[in-house]
Amino acid sequence: MTSHVTHLCDSPPFVCSRFSWRASRLPSRPPAASAPVRRPSSPSGPRRCPPPKTIPRPACRTALPKRRPPTPFRWVGSIGGACGRSKTRRWDYCSASFVSPRGLILTNHHCAREGVDDREGEDLVENGFYADELAGERKAKDLYVDQVVEVRNVTDSVEALVTNADESNEIEAVAQARRRQAAQLQERLTRQAKHQDTTLRVRVVPLYEGARFSAYTLKRYHDVRLVMAPERDLGFYGGVADNFTYPRYTLDVAFFRAYTPEGDPVENNTYFPFSRGGAREGAPVFVVGTPGATSRLSTTSQLAYERDVALPQRLETLRSRTRILERFVEEHPAAAEEHDLENMLFSLENALEATRGELEGLRDPALLARRRAAEQALADSIGATDSLQEQHGNTLREIERIQTARRSAARQSAAFTGFLNPRFGSHVLARALYAYYYDTVRRRPGVPQEELQRLRKQALDIEEWPAALEERYIAARLRQVRETLGPSDPTVRRALRGDSPQAVAERLVQNSALTDSIRFRRLLDDGYLESDDPSVPVIEPLASLFLELNRQQRDFALGQEALGARLNRARLAVYDTPRLAPDATSSLRLADGRVDGYEYNGTRAPAYTTFYGLYDHYVSYLRAPDPDEAWDLPERWQTPPENFDRTTPLNLASTNDIAGGNSGSPLLNRDLEVVGVVFDSNIQALPNTFLYRSRAARTISVDARGILEALEDIYEADRLIGEITGSMRATVEADAGDDGTASE
Repeated sequence: MTSHVTHLCDSPPFVCSRFSWRASRLPSRPPAASAPVRRPSSPSGPRRCPPPKTIPRPACRTALPKRRPPTPFRWVGSIGGACGRSKTRRWDYCSASFVSPRGLILTNHHCAREGVDDREGEDLVENGFYADELAGERKAKDLYVDQVVEVRNVTDSVEALVTNADESNEIEAVAQARRRQAAQLQERLTRQAKHQDTTLRVRVVPLYEGARFSAYTLKRYHDVRLVMAPERDLGFYGGVADNFTYPRYTLDVAFFRAYTPEGDPVENNTYFPFSRGGAREGAPVFVVGTPGATSRLSTTSQLAYERDVALPQRLETLRSRTRILERFVEEHPAAAEEHDLENMLFSLENALEATRGELEGLRDPALLARRRAAEQALADSIGATDSLQEQHGNTLREIERIQTARRSAARQSAAFTGFLNPRFGSHVLARALYAYYYDTVRRRPGVPQEELQRLRKQALDIEEWPAALEERYIAARLRQVRETLGPSDPTVRRALRGDSPQAVAERLVQNSALTDSIRFRRLLDDGYLESDDPSVPVIEPLASLFLELNRQQRDFALGQEALGARLNRARLAVYDTPRLAPDATSSLRLADGRVDGYEYNGTRAPAYTTFYGLYDHYVSYLRAPDPDEAWDLPERWQTPPENFDRTTPLNLASTNDIAGGNSGSPLLNRDLEVVGVVFDSNIQALPNTFLYRSRAARTISVDARGILEALEDIYEADRLIGEITGSMRATVEADAGDDGTASE
């Protein structure tokens, strides 16, 4: 059945779907059997090891043990991931792992901040938390964990649902049909799984941009409790200035515990024990986690569009909103604390730095030259085989034509960049758009009630913001619309009606019911468009243009899905599947690497940093003429006990290939022991979104030895230390083994 409701989503693209075009396109049928094709040695030039692999196929098999590894799980907010809801926080998605047989969870401090539940008079994020007994573990709010219990290939099952009629349609309709079939399969598999265990659910994920599908069976734990988190000053040491840098000195780590519905700690036989000795420089290490998105399989025309249009638009909006939020947090600290705006500011600053790094990467001629050479090699291989040429010979040109059309629409699209993103956009205008659309849709005949309820819930999920901040965000959006479309544009003239963006913003904040959640709910139910709310004449012209552009962008995205799937079927026919890794799709991946420093700025970054470096930064920066509190240390760290060993490694660098979403991933040695927990990459790794290069790009982790040293001597977390060390392997080599593990 065709849906009556188009999803509202951030822009560009506006289209909100379970699978984004960039990292996961739905496929067309596999090509018919053909003559053998020439297989080039590599799709992107020589490399030592393959990029991240989908579980269960490991990267660099010879370096892995023969036994099956324990499964990690995704760390998510309970309402995370859906577009267009103000409580949706896509940046909450992290990775994590079991590290004991009693449900103990290891992840990052920055992944845990929004799950910390303060009681009256507490500030656990600022001051840290440790439960010295099981009964003291603090239940986290709005968090759950999904443990991966099975992964299987369901490509044939998806293909079986696609009819010949679907295949004969236009490319946009083909992509829509595949989305529908994948969703139906996911729903059916979830029903089957829940018959066995009500905590199970299934997620069907397209890989290779839709040329393959995998079904991930997930076991969900809703009762998750905080065991230990350090102070913010340690978990975010150095603040924004140190983000995406190395050497680093931070204890970005947190421990939680999963509980059964009966209130008992989860008993699990599969977990990653801590290593007693860490990993030596040069040792092989492995990251297991859920990287969010990469663009390794995008065409050069798509990358050129990102470089010239999408990323610059996003960067400018990020700069504007970051400045607004930064000033507000400085001027209104109480309101910022009440609405958790410091965490939102960090997310904006993080996104700003990441976007800047990606854009610089795409402006690197060497990166695009390598991508262009790989694309030409693929085109040559397709042209050398008649069957592939017949099916896929025009695909690259068709994708390029879509990019040309997208460029033509880019000016108008720029006016709405991030319109429904809760970090970028006004919540009042987002509520207005949802109310407009909800009123419009419910007047249509035959719209299913469940679709209306879903849309209403999304609207009501949008939270209130402080009036002063809302006013600034409304004015910024209206200025962006006016500057982008021009003051004489009909949409601008109807929305502003001769007033300035600032005057309209002030009027809405002072008089609109959309500033209050209770009044908004009443207005939504009574009929928004028939009301005299002052937001109605503002949003009507904006919503009309937004929805028109939304449909246009949706067609672009669907076309790219179908063509991307077609192109990647050709890729998989040309290259061996094990040698061609799929783009990241927030699904379980394994990435190999080795512990290693790198050359930079005329010197060499060491493979490890130690607590000595932490104290050096504390002394150096706090004694500066203008001291920065980001380098301050909590009182207990300023006077550590005598037995605290400052030579202990604190952070380490490795060549593993990660992406956003890998935060909290365990860093493992070849015996599947935890030698660290991933929390960041350096700035040189940001262009790896488009092409993996390891000369200076590094994954940054908290060293397991530093974690244990801090728990034992600074926090005196005896119960936690006992559980971790009790879960370690019973034997350990006195000397370093073949895996490079250091002796105690």
